[in-house]
This record gives sequence, structure tokens and C-alpha cells, in this order.
Amino acid sequence: MAELRGALIGCGFFAVNQMHAWRDIAGAAIVAICDRDPERLRIVGDQFGVAKRYADAANLFAGESLDFVDIATTAPSHRPLVEMAAAHRVPVICQKPFAPTLTDAKAMVRACAEAGVPLMVHENFRWQSPIQAVRAVLDSGEIGTPFFGRISFRSAYDVFSSQPYLATGKRFIIEDLGIHSLDIARFLLGDVSTITTRTARVNPGIAGEDVATMLMDHNSGATSVVDCSYATKLATEPFPETLIEIDGSDGTIRLAQGYRLTVTGKNGTAVTDVSPPLLPWASRPWHNIQESVVAIQQHWVDCLAKGIEPATSGADNLKTFALVEAAYAGAASREPVQLDALLT
Repeated sequence: MAELRGALIGCGFFAVNQMHAWRDIAGAAIVAICDRDPERLRIVGDQFGVAKRYADAANLFAGESLDFVDIATTAPSHRPLVEMAAAHRVPVICQKPFAPTLTDAKAMVRACAEAGVPLMVHENFRWQSPIQAVRAVLDSGEIGTPFFGRISFRSAYDVFSSQPYLATGKRFIIEDLGIHSLDIARFLLGDVSTITTRTARVNPGIAGEDVATMLMDHNSGATSVVDCSYATKLATEPFPETLIEIDGSDGTIRLAQGYRLTVTGKNGTAVTDVSPPLLPWASRPWHNIQESVVAIQQHWVDCLAKGIEPATSGADNLKTFALVEAAYAGAASREPVQLDALLT
């Protein structure tokens, strides 16, 4: 198979991880990069040996023959960039949050569908190897039918030092972190019918919420609690681990701090270390997220080669995005929110 030619739009904080991952993946290469900031363009271009550099996305699409584009900009720019890619019949990976509004997200999915080009959202948390290990246990039937789950991310890690803009938005933890946890809940327990949400702001120096607790009814009959906090000080800082509890008709799954997976099921109890690999370019404690970037981008390349829809396609991510919107609506009203109305 010929190597796929890709371009990266946006050379900011997280995009460096994506560039490392593209270098590790067989079957694809980034041949051009684009950013309005000339210094970021220079740094990333020099670091990864990319000679073709553009300050304007329209010039990028006009000047390059591309098999895909990886959009790693902030959410307000996503819709025009995705629609531009669709107009040029270029398959798209788009960073999360997918869009500023659900209306924008639906328009982006529609534009790519009408153009006949694949669209995948870079929703990488479900691709972390410990979370994939939990999914594998569920698929094995070892704990029977799940009826309860808890997806928990509680930390006091200073995320604002490297991403200061996170402290300024009226929306914070649900939009930035909770979106991942909600997607994991969908990945493990299926789609959601109803969500009830409570939020709080503990840190007085930020504009948005830094604590969120969400109770969800899944179409499968299971109930889950998704809880996120950047105000929780623990004896051992777990960042950036997602902890998981799932109860089933025949047993339980516990993914605990330190990547310790305990399964009690039909064949007794087994304890496994599911620590993610530390890639040569990765660094602790970020290595679980960095490893998942390689996994999701390899999935994208495999899907393009096989002509199949990615697991985190734009259409699929609308359901996760709708959960975010429903969570904020429910936090404001303090009432349960039905998902069906948001997705029609």
C-alpha cells in the first residue's frame, strides 16, 4: 500500500504528540504543516523535518495533494476547516472538543457525509491500553451482563501551567476532561438515554467548573456514574489515570490506581498489571495519553486502507458531544436531561 500523505493544521501544545505518533506509524506521513504562528510553525517543522509549511489553510489545500488532514486547532476554528477539507474531498481527523456547539458539530458531520469523505474525532482516551483491557474483559463475558459502572478521574494536577487558557473559559472540566470520561462510559456500557449532572467550582482562580458528577441511564439497562475533579488532593497523585469500576451479573472489574486491573468473575479472581508502554518520546505521567495517540492514529490509517468507518467517527462523536451539552444543561437546571431530543 502506498504511504498516505497527510497534513497537520495547528502546531500547538498537543500537536507535538500527534507528530511523534505520525512518525511512529507505518503507512502514513505528514508532508505539510500549517499554523498562523510562524514561530510554532518553525519549531514543529524543524523538529520533525517537515519542509512544506503554510500560514493559511486555504493555501495548504490549494498547494498539496493530500490523503487526509489532521486538524489540531482550537474548537472555534474546527467547522470552517472541516468544511474546507470536505470541499476539497480530503478525509479529516478533528481534535476534540469537536465544535463550539452541537449545531456546528452536526453541520461538520453533514458536510463530510455529503462530500463522501471520512471524518474521525481525535477522541483518544478510549484507546488507552488499560481501558482497552477493560473492554476486552467485557467482551469475554467473564463478568456477565454489566449493570453498574463508575468512570472516575480525580486529581489536583496543575493543568493550567501548560494550558493557561483552561482557567479562563466559563466551561472547563466537563468540556475539557469530562468529554473523555463520558466517551469511555459510552464505549464500555453503550449509549445513554438520560443524564443528571451536578457541578462545582472549588478553585476561585478559574472561571469554569472544576468538579462534575454525572449520573447516567444507558440504553443497555446499566447505570453509570462519571465523576471528574481537578480539586481532589490525594496522598499519591493519580494524574492522568482514569479509574474504572464495573459490576456485572457474574462478577466485577476494577481498574485501580497504578494500572492494576482486578477481575472477579466466572473463573475466579485475576490481578493484572495493565500499565501502558513508555514510548521512546513519551514522558511520565503523560505516557498513557501519548500511547493512545499512536493507537487512534493507527486506527485511522487502518480504516482508510480498509474503507471502513472509524470507531470515533464524527457521527459517533455526536453522541458524546450531546452528552457534554446535556450535562451543562442539566447542571444549570438541576433536572435530568433526555438525550434523544438533542440528537434529532
